[in-house]
Amino acid sequence: MFQEYLKLNKNVLVAFFASIIISAIIAQVLSDQDDILNTTYTTIVDYVIYFSVFSFLFYIDNRKKYLLDSGKTNTRKLKHDLKKLITSLGIAEVVYTVTRWALQYYFLTINYDPYLASITSQGISTIIYMIVLNLTVKITRLYKDGN
Repeated sequence: MFQEYLKLNKNVLVAFFASIIISAIIAQVLSDQDDILNTTYTTIVDYVIYFSVFSFLFYIDNRKKYLLDSGKTNTRKLKHDLKKLITSLGIAEVVYTVTRWALQYYFLTINYDPYLASITSQGISTIIYMIVLNLTVKITRLYKDGN
């Protein structure tokens, strides 16, 4: 069970690291845009990068977990775990998005450089996200019952 938490957290952190770098670049490239547009576009890029990397890493780590001896997929167990994972990610994402968007917008309005506003807001929001995600994974019991 502890290994499952470590894999999940590793995947989240690697995905966030990739999205932090790309988001900072996009924020700086869009520095001539209005603060609201810069924040919104940067957040969209953040999500595209994060979910692409996270999904790929999660698949790699779990591709054999749902295989039956026959070689078929245990769709019942997969659906059960995906519901728990999507619930946990969804709750954490709502908290993350609101926090990240508000912080980046705030930092831009007080004249942070766009790349720094993006990195700072994403860093703070990631810490909050990790806390919420791990709490909801524990509450939904994603890694209990032989998962």
